[in-house]
Amino acid sequence: MARELRETPSQTAGPYVHIGLAPGAAGFDIYDQELGWDIAGPNAKGMRMRVEGRVMDGTGSPVKDVLLEVWQANADGQYAHPEGGAVEDGFRGWGRVITDFETGAWAFNTIKPGSVAGRNGTVQAPHLNLWIVARGINLGLHTRMYFSDEAAANAADPVINLIEWESRRQTLIARCAEEDGQVIYRFDIHLQGPDETIFFDI
Repeated sequence: MARELRETPSQTAGPYVHIGLAPGAAGFDIYDQELGWDIAGPNAKGMRMRVEGRVMDGTGSPVKDVLLEVWQANADGQYAHPEGGAVEDGFRGWGRVITDFETGAWAFNTIKPGSVAGRNGTVQAPHLNLWIVARGINLGLHTRMYFSDEAAANAADPVINLIEWESRRQTLIARCAEEDGQVIYRFDIHLQGPDETIFFDI
């Protein structure tokens, strides 16, 4: 007679992600240069910008132990990939940041990407690809950040158009502002609640 086995307790991503994946930001001086901090590099052409925001839980409170990774194309819409086109020397197109332990805020500096070739001859609007992991999240969450000043490109984007409701599409749009001559895009990520950000099953 077969015995009935009990379910193994689950384990979620915890605060250790900061130490293992971004030790410098967590106060550990381990590496001379951490992998992933230099997203665009000094030689990248295009508009320099700052992206900032917070990750919010279902009550609207900031989550303070989040790690975010970002992938992006360069200003010509090319990714730093062996099968892609040429990119500038030093353009990494990938970065990693964690939220501030006190405020929950995150930010990084990079360049604005260009439109990217999609499937079957389609063109994707300029966007950033984001992956979010934190305590309480069993699997990393994938989302995208589009730009509010790219309305025409956004309207034709094949990924955004998969989302039926216009109000839900807005959860992927970063708002543009300018402070002291610097272009800033604000993008808050809501894990739950009425303003929950669209996440993709990849």
